[in-house]
Amino acid sequence: MIRGKGAGLAASRILIAGGAGFIGSALTREMMANSDARVLVIDSLTYATSPAALGAVRADPRFAFVQGGISDAALVRSTIEGFAPDVIINLAAESHVDRSIDGPGPFVDSNIVGVFVLLQAALDHWRGLTGMAAEAFRFHQVSTDEVFGSLGPTGAFDETTRYDPRSPYSATKAAGDHLVRAWGHTYGLPVLVTNCSNNYGPFQFPEKLIPLTILRALGGQSLPVYGDGLHVRDWLHVDDHVRGLRAAFEQGTPGETYVFGGGAERTNVDLVRTICAALDDLAPRPDGRPHAEAITHVEDRPGHDRRYAVDPSKARAELNWSPQVGFEQGIRETVAWYLERRDWWQAILADRDAVARRGLAGG
Repeated sequence: MIRGKGAGLAASRILIAGGAGFIGSALTREMMANSDARVLVIDSLTYATSPAALGAVRADPRFAFVQGGISDAALVRSTIEGFAPDVIINLAAESHVDRSIDGPGPFVDSNIVGVFVLLQAALDHWRGLTGMAAEAFRFHQVSTDEVFGSLGPTGAFDETTRYDPRSPYSATKAAGDHLVRAWGHTYGLPVLVTNCSNNYGPFQFPEKLIPLTILRALGGQSLPVYGDGLHVRDWLHVDDHVRGLRAAFEQGTPGETYVFGGGAERTNVDLVRTICAALDDLAPRPDGRPHAEAITHVEDRPGHDRRYAVDPSKARAELNWSPQVGFEQGIRETVAWYLERRDWWQAILADRDAVARRGLAGG
């Protein structure tokens, strides 16, 4: 694997696989707003994507879009050959744990087969580069803290934590990460892997916990919390995450791993209560009662990991990165965004089965 200091150069042509998804679209908006890079998004536009999340950048001549999945070898190869990126960052993934329990097949196809296809095309492209272009090229795999398994009441995941995935989703992400590192070790491809804690923010598909809670509260429905509600997650605003991703592929050292976390550990039930408090202020219930009265504990997810926490010390030291959005501020701004963008999520709820309970493994 290539070692040494990172190039520290601004990317000029970045291919974002999965760039119409929640995190991918946020990265696309970041690069278009705060860099001079040309950006090409390749995305299959599955149920969880949102073309509207790219609405602000579509007219920019530096932006291009290709519809298709990363497991389509011919499409991936022709796209990379035509665009000639200096960075390929992979955010294309099936990502909802509950859906992976009910149907793991699409997760294997996207998160394992798709990564292999993307790696092969990237390797061929990189081998055709010379000089500074070859040195500056990066293949960046975006992963999750769920590949590390479950923590006890203390400690935190870091770049040295052993992988111990517990769900079909995290197992497929772990497999993809292993492929990326193997292509770095075996073929010398300049790779990076980053793992992050739970993201939240604008344009997140309504099946995820934070938007699900907001929308159910606005609809006067119960607010489901799995099990005893004491499962702990570390929450990271998506804007902080994409700033970290950019720092990694522009400043990081090939062959290295970096983890990003928000330093905002909360139990699931406390998270829902925080959302409810923001809603009490921004969108009070017609009867004047607190939204938290609607919290209902439901059957737990099978194999539900108890606690995740992330230590981003390496990213702070080597990438000069730290989260800028405080948890309470971020939750309040996210609630306000969903209140302002009813047109976006109401269309999704009308068109897709976005909020049904899943992941009971036949239970």
